[in-house]
Parts: sequence; structure tokens; C-alpha cells
Amino acid sequence: MAHDNGLITSEDGRTRCFWPGTLPDYLAYHDQEWGRPVTDDIRLFEKICLEGFQSGLSWLTILRKRENFRAGFAGFDFRKVARFDETDIERLLADKGIVRHRGKIVSTINNAGRAIEMVDEFGSLARYFWSHEPGPEERPARVDYATLTANPTTAVSTRISKDLKKRGWSFVGPTTVYAFMQAMGLVNDHLEGCCCRADVEAARAELRRP
Repeated sequence: MAHDNGLITSEDGRTRCFWPGTLPDYLAYHDQEWGRPVTDDIRLFEKICLEGFQSGLSWLTILRKRENFRAGFAGFDFRKVARFDETDIERLLADKGIVRHRGKIVSTINNAGRAIEMVDEFGSLARYFWSHEPGPEERPARVDYATLTANPTTAVSTRISKDLKKRGWSFVGPTTVYAFMQAMGLVNDHLEGCCCRADVEAARAELRRP
């Protein structure tokens, strides 16, 4: 049952954010992954690339192809992906299990090289991204449906996007970066009233920042 406040009460009696609807795989992603803080470089790289692939599509489409993407892109080990060549591009363009978009495939290979440079500079991708974690003064007082729908980008996501582009990354616009921040736990955008919000807040409180 959906509420006009962006929450939905599922058959299991739990109240959640509206967006996974009633789809079991989407609910599992919402409950177990989305918003939980991630400091693993491979997972951070995977997510920013998959958010790029998602541009113009639904995240559910990407989520359902995620294992195929992982198989095609060497588990998103960016040191391996950076070595991909034209043969790999052709292989991926022939892979019906992923989104076959040459520009996004080439972008992922390019971004892998940029990721290596970032690790060399900062020690890890995690250290770079978490250094941009918004402070309380940069966050809304209350995370509700109106706030979330009105702000697909933020000043912080715009700042990170500009910096990444300056460093040569591609398919990293402010909306893509904000979706990445939400998913990787740099912010907690589970709505007030969602059963997962307190869990995610606790995980963020316990996190040792890189």
C-alpha cells in the first residue's frame, strides 16, 4: 500500500521507501545494499560505472544485468579494465547480457585508468570519495519525499562531478554522482519512516572513514 509521503507498506508489514515497489530483487537491494556505507574501491568503481550505464534507463534494468556486467568487466577490477582494448570493446558490444552502448563501454575503460591515477594520488578511491562526504550543514533537516524528489543533484554532487571531469572521468554528471552517493552511503536518503533508515544511520555512525 503506497502513501503520498513516498513510503509504502509491503506485504511483510514493513514500511519502506516507495521506489522498489513490490519487486523482490528490488526490495532486497533497497533493504540490504542501498545507502549502506561502502569503502571498498572495487565496489565504488563498479557503482560509479553502473550509474553511468544507467543514464537514460532504470536502475532496475542495470541491477538485473549486474552479474553480466561483472563477468564482462573483470569484476570491475579497474587495474584489469584499464588494459581492455578494441577486442574487449567488440566482445562487450556483442554481449546481450549488458547494455551495449559503445560510448559507455569506452567510458568505463577510460575511467578505470583515471581510477588508477586517483589511487596513486589519494591512496584509495574510498579516501577520495569519502573526503567529499557532505557535512550536516549541507544536508536537509528532514529527508522526506518532497526534499528527495526536488533535489536529484546537490551542491556536493555538482562539485564532485566537476572535479571528476577535470580529472578526465566521463559519464559522471551531477545526477549520476548523487545517485552514487546515495547508494554508497555517503548520504542516508532512506526516507523518514522507512524501516531501513535507522539501520543505515547506525552503520554510518560506526564507519571508520578511510
